[in-house]
Amino acid sequence: MTTTADRLDLRLSVEDKNRLRRAAALHGMPVATFVREAALREAESTIAHPPKARRGSLAARLRGRATARLGTDEIMQLTRGA
Repeated sequence: MTTTADRLDLRLSVEDKNRLRRAAALHGMPVATFVREAALREAESTIAHPPKARRGSLAARLRGRATARLGTDEIMQLTRGA
């Protein structure tokens, strides 16, 4: 039975594409195979070890506060995730 795969297109800079070509060549495989294997490895790693949830967006952290009364230092702390 033949399966049909979906296509994934990427926009890359010339420098990035050349880096991928070089890395694929060093592994002795086509660029598409190299990119697919690297992406799937990263996907498995991310699924196995999900990134920690962020504290929420800046809008969520500001919600319910009198933002007009916040000082510059307080706003900077919020935007830095402090």
